[in-house]
Amino acid sequence: MPALTYTERRRQIETYFDRTAVEAWARLTSDAPVGRIRATVREGRTQMRETLLGWLPRDLRGERLLDAGCGTGALAVEAARRGADVVAVDLSPTLIALARERAPKSEGCGKLEFCAGDMLDPGLGFFDRVVAMDSLIHYPAVEVVRILAGLAERTRASILFTFAPRTPALSVMHAVGRLFPRRDRAPAIEPVGEVAFVDLLNRQGELNNWLPSRTQRVARGFYTSQAMELGKDA
Repeated sequence: MPALTYTERRRQIETYFDRTAVEAWARLTSDAPVGRIRATVREGRTQMRETLLGWLPRDLRGERLLDAGCGTGALAVEAARRGADVVAVDLSPTLIALARERAPKSEGCGKLEFCAGDMLDPGLGFFDRVVAMDSLIHYPAVEVVRILAGLAERTRASILFTFAPRTPALSVMHAVGRLFPRRDRAPAIEPVGEVAFVDLLNRQGELNNWLPSRTQRVARGFYTSQAMELGKDA
C-alpha cells in the first residue's frame, strides 16, 4: 500500500480527533479517572511535556512560540505563563474549543491564541521557537523531515519535536491496535529508527543550518515517544 501524503494523513488525523476520539481525549487530558492503560499514556504525556518545557528558557518574554498540534493546550498555557506570545494550532476545531475553555482567562502572562488549522500555514507568521509534541508521530520519516523543513523556514532559534522510536514493544502495541474495529482506531503511528532519521535530517537541504542536539526517550506503559531538539547553527 503506498504511503499517504501529508494532506491525506492530515485529513485522517483531523477526522479522528474531531469526531471519533473527542470524549476519550478530553478525559485523558483532564484529572478524570481513566483505566490502567490510559493512565500510563497520561503519565507518559505529562513527563514528555515536562521534558520539552525543561528544554525551553524559563523566561520567554519577547519571544513568539508556535505550539504545533497543541491538543487541549497544556503546554501552550505554560509557555504563555513564562511570557511567550503563543500561537497554539491544532487540526481539530473541537480540541481547540476545549483548549480555549480550559485556558486561564488572565494571569498577566504572554498572549495566547488558539486556532484550528494547519501547522504549516505560512499565515501563522514567524516564530522564535516551535514545539510539536506527539503531532508528527502519524507521518512517515520522510514526511516528518519535510514538515520540519517547512517549520524551519519560519523559525529563528529552536524546534522541539517528538517521534515514535522503532522499538520491539512499540511494534507489538502497533500490531495489537490493528485488532480494534476500524472506527475505534487512531491513525497509525509511524515508528522511526533514530539513526536513519538523523541521516534523513542531515540530507535535507533546507535543514543544513539546523543541528540535532538534545534527545530523550519517555516510556511509560503504553506510551513511548522520543523528544529531539533542533537548534539553529550560528
